[in-house]
Amino acid sequence: MSLKTGPHNADDLYSSEPGRFGLRHNNMRMTRRSLGFLLVGVGGVIIASAPAVSRLLAQEAPNRREFTIVAKDFHYAPTRIEVLQDDLVKLTVRSEDIAHSFTLDEYRISKRVPAGGSTTFEFQADRPGTFPFYCALTGDPGHKMMRGELVVRGR
Repeated sequence: MSLKTGPHNADDLYSSEPGRFGLRHNNMRMTRRSLGFLLVGVGGVIIASAPAVSRLLAQEAPNRREFTIVAKDFHYAPTRIEVLQDDLVKLTVRSEDIAHSFTLDEYRISKRVPAGGSTTFEFQADRPGTFPFYCALTGDPGHKMMRGELVVRGR
């Protein structure tokens, strides 16, 4: 009797002897040939379906759009942002002077921007239309002049 710590050749994996490393159960035996056919078949299905899956994902995957809005001297720059419906919008609002805010009511977004700092957030532009954004701070009358618009074009 020899003590083996593992199979020494490929046939040991499929052994029918009791106590061995076999994949055999009663009369079911997985041969190397049938395992090879199985792997080739699965690989063929994956390769054949890959173009269809990539087309489906390309149709549904939103575009990612990134913008930076600078708030300075009670104005936003730029004052207009244009995206397509269902785009994922990443927006960074940067203050170059005092504290400001960015409010976009239609998307229920209201962010405070610290003096000399920035705030970054994301949202999906899922509704077509033109939506105003503004500074909601009231500490100085100049904040009321800070206005812009988000334009979401339908697909």
